Amino acid sequence: MKKELLAPAGNMECLKQAVHNGADAVYLAGKLYGARKFANNFTNEELVDAVKYAHLYDVKVYVTVNTIIYEEEMNLCLEYVAFLYNIGVDAVIVQDMGLIKIIRELLPEMEIHASTQAHTHNLEQIKLLETLGVKRVVLAREMSITEINNLDTNVELEIFIHGALCISFSGQCLFSSGVLNRSGNRGECAGLCRTPFNVLDKEKCVVKNKYVLSPKEFCSVDYVEELKNCKAYSLKIEGRMKSPEYVGYVTSIYRKILDNENCKLSEEEIFNLKSLYNRGFTKGYLFLNSDKEFISFNSSNHQGVEIGEVVEVNDKKIKIKLSHDLHQEDAIRLPNNEGMFVNFLYNAKMNLINKALKNDIVYVDNKVGLKSLGPVKLTVNKTLAKTMANLEYKKIKIRGYVKAVVNEPLMVKYSDGKNEVSFVGDKVLNANSAPITEERIKEVMAKLGNTPFVLDEWDSLISENIFISIGVLNNIRRLLIEDLINKRTTVNRSVKVNLVKGQFSKNNVNKLKISALARTEEQIKALILNEVDYIYVTSENLYKKYKSDNVYLRLDRVLSEHEERKNDNLLIGETGSLCYVKNNAIVTDYYLNVVNNNYIEFLKNRGVKRVTISPECSIEKLKSLTVSDIDLEIIIYGTIEYMILKYNLLDNMQLNNCSLEDKSKRRFAVIKDKFTHIMSDKPIDLINEIEKIKNTGVTVLRLELLNENASEIEKIINLIKKKI
Repeated sequence: MKKELLAPAGNMECLKQAVHNGADAVYLAGKLYGARKFANNFTNEELVDAVKYAHLYDVKVYVTVNTIIYEEEMNLCLEYVAFLYNIGVDAVIVQDMGLIKIIRELLPEMEIHASTQAHTHNLEQIKLLETLGVKRVVLAREMSITEINNLDTNVELEIFIHGALCISFSGQCLFSSGVLNRSGNRGECAGLCRTPFNVLDKEKCVVKNKYVLSPKEFCSVDYVEELKNCKAYSLKIEGRMKSPEYVGYVTSIYRKILDNENCKLSEEEIFNLKSLYNRGFTKGYLFLNSDKEFISFNSSNHQGVEIGEVVEVNDKKIKIKLSHDLHQEDAIRLPNNEGMFVNFLYNAKMNLINKALKNDIVYVDNKVGLKSLGPVKLTVNKTLAKTMANLEYKKIKIRGYVKAVVNEPLMVKYSDGKNEVSFVGDKVLNANSAPITEERIKEVMAKLGNTPFVLDEWDSLISENIFISIGVLNNIRRLLIEDLINKRTTVNRSVKVNLVKGQFSKNNVNKLKISALARTEEQIKALILNEVDYIYVTSENLYKKYKSDNVYLRLDRVLSEHEERKNDNLLIGETGSLCYVKNNAIVTDYYLNVVNNNYIEFLKNRGVKRVTISPECSIEKLKSLTVSDIDLEIIIYGTIEYMILKYNLLDNMQLNNCSLEDKSKRRFAVIKDKFTHIMSDKPIDLINEIEKIKNTGVTVLRLELLNENASEIEKIINLIKKKI
């Protein structure tokens, strides 16, 4: 099966680099609802041009609409999706299940791809998305190639093959939202995982100021055959915030290795890849990289690639022995970790030069106060950037045909194999002198210059001794090329979304109920003693011991398989566990990121008894959630999970438990079970807001307990009951 090579485009320049370096499809975002808000992205007018440009070269365009969608913006979002459909976008990439549901209902012809942030990592989730008409699923980056190949599905699968990795599973993360009120689910990720932390064992600092949550860059160029033969159809390069030269070069490299048998990259090609951007390369979880090789502990920035060594230094000059070529205008990083552009480059005789070769001795100005010797790294490869900027535009092969028979109308055609354009002119005349030859006609019709086309095949029926004006032929050629471009780029879609507000109404809340998550038996006993309405437990053994109508087992947020269950009460953290609704009582957890009525209605129709709303949904936004006959739950108090990691942080630190401390002295507890969980630095506390919450339609208030003891639990519950 031929694979689709999917490249990123943060702007039009990046899109052109992707198109002309071999991408089969590009993914990009408009100014709204994209999970990379701080990329340049495209205005609506630019989106129209981008789609036409890509389609001209038979490249598909997928647009990200992959943020969570609040209720008050749902109609505007749907109008935006309708706009994308009408301009010819080939698919939208969506995270929010409520948006997927309503797109399918109102725009049934719009192709939908489930974003990686839909957290799809098991077969049950894929089956669920298939019932919603999703054509393609972008799988979680934590899945191995073996797990992917074992998926028994006909739904198209997409995987990442190169670029930056999120440390949090599927990129589902509340870190930026909780600390800085910048939601990663809304495209505002602040990259806090890329900052340094102290690792504390109780109060003792065991690791100081290291980038313990910053993964290296994923690179899979060494796994060509595995990529060619895997179950995934689409192979995706990350990088909507990367430079045009990065997009172009990385795309060209993967195009080369996918199209050629037993392709081995040269040292120079690997060097160029590293010089464009890397935090060190990792095989990622796709190819089961060791956890110990996964993190870039000492820096979260571009590492560059070593090109030499400082062998002597003084206050004015730095002497470097090169192991690779260096050019003026390149940028380098020196042993003191300071970077600089090489504005002036000197040879061993202290003459200014613009290029030095491997093994040369060179000097640069000491603008960074360097005092030590050590390695020099190239961080900006200006030569490569200039090479990529000199873009070689690919050409579309076409077939030309001319019929020029005396006393019959002149006929000219172009065909690209899918589209044909033709021109029928006046009758062809005998030449009084200097007849035009077939070779001359072909030469004129092949004069395609700056157009996207090249004449690849030629056929003709031409009489001898005929006259046709060269000017006429030039004009016909121009008209036909315009027609062919229009045929390749024109989209015949015109849909107006008739936005019908769902028939939603608020619950009549007689009395708010209380639920609580317990992690220990002491906490369970305290909750029973204080008569909370629902208890969620994290231990299967404790669940079985205390099982009753109001005790629920919290299932894992990451599940590879779903064992059979009957007559259980379950708090589920991923959509695949909706398979349990037939024989069990189901409550959905806050991990599902529910913030709109369509998602609530979808869960209600699936048989869910109660829905926990995302902690990112403010009290004001809660008022717009109006689905009746299903209980809505919010977290009123407690420590929530900011991240879930496949990366085994504790084992790699050789610790049983720890907390992370950032530069602002905020501390984040780390919990380890099958996965690593990074918890919030401070508890949510909305107890004093209960009076406002009473008017929202919420029916259940939850406590997320962490280390609270029995007396603390009693105090919190009494306070909540008093407010209720």
